[in-house]
Amino acid sequence: MAVSLPPTRQVSPSLSVSFEFFPPKSAEMEASLWNTFQRLVPFGPKFVSVTYGAGGSTRDRTHQIVGRIRRESNVEPAAHLTCVDASRAALEDVIFAYQNIGVRHIVALRGDPVDGVGGAYVPHPQGFQTTAGLVAAIRRAGDFEVSVAAYPEKHPESRDFDADIDVLKAKVDAGATRAITQFFFDNAHFYRYRDRLQKRGVDIPVIPGILPVTKFAQAARFAGQCGAEIPDWFAAHFDGLDEDPDTRRLVAASVVADQVLDLTANGVTDFHFYTLNRAELVYATCHMLGMRPLTKEAA
Repeated sequence: MAVSLPPTRQVSPSLSVSFEFFPPKSAEMEASLWNTFQRLVPFGPKFVSVTYGAGGSTRDRTHQIVGRIRRESNVEPAAHLTCVDASRAALEDVIFAYQNIGVRHIVALRGDPVDGVGGAYVPHPQGFQTTAGLVAAIRRAGDFEVSVAAYPEKHPESRDFDADIDVLKAKVDAGATRAITQFFFDNAHFYRYRDRLQKRGVDIPVIPGILPVTKFAQAARFAGQCGAEIPDWFAAHFDGLDEDPDTRRLVAASVVADQVLDLTANGVTDFHFYTLNRAELVYATCHMLGMRPLTKEAA
């Protein structure tokens, strides 16, 4: 089935958004993914990214989804690619495969250890030792945009912020063109991080990653894995709503709207949404940002 897209526009031309999806594990989840895609892409995203499982566990599904987006829509796909448990030759094959289907944007990541978050990262003996090495290989392969990860609260494995920013600077020096942050719930972390990067001379765009929360327990688990703070006020907003999904959705919409509107008031113009393959909250947040899809009738 072709993914038909209406023409798009934005009420706020200075703002841009991008969306992240993950490869589905079942036919039902795949239908949900494409329904979400169709619902969100009329906002005219700068790109949509598709994640890559630990150790390349979703390699084929990621490639299929990215290929379909490339073939059947006017949206720019960005394919995730990780260093974990893969040789240089294998990763270079993936890069060239994307090049052959017209993909020109890769999100280059180290990836979680094979044993899972919290485990020790061990580079593949014939692989890239760092993400910077992968970035350099992608840039050598062709005219690619390369996005990389950034951590407003520092990566859990980094000894301090200086060491963490050293890692980001190495990726920039290797050719990274954009950084997308880990999600955060307290904007103060992002503002401090932005100041640190400016002082260190990091001059690529750094896009805040936004996670709209519908299930607090799930968000808390994600936050624990990546070292993101759950502020007391944030937890209090969701307290007692485990069995009240309707109220929880209203609270969630208010929380994420407050976050993005505060970011725009402080000079942020680009947002990357971790959709979890669901459209409702992301759609509402884009609306709150002043963005509107253009219907075929209006066109």
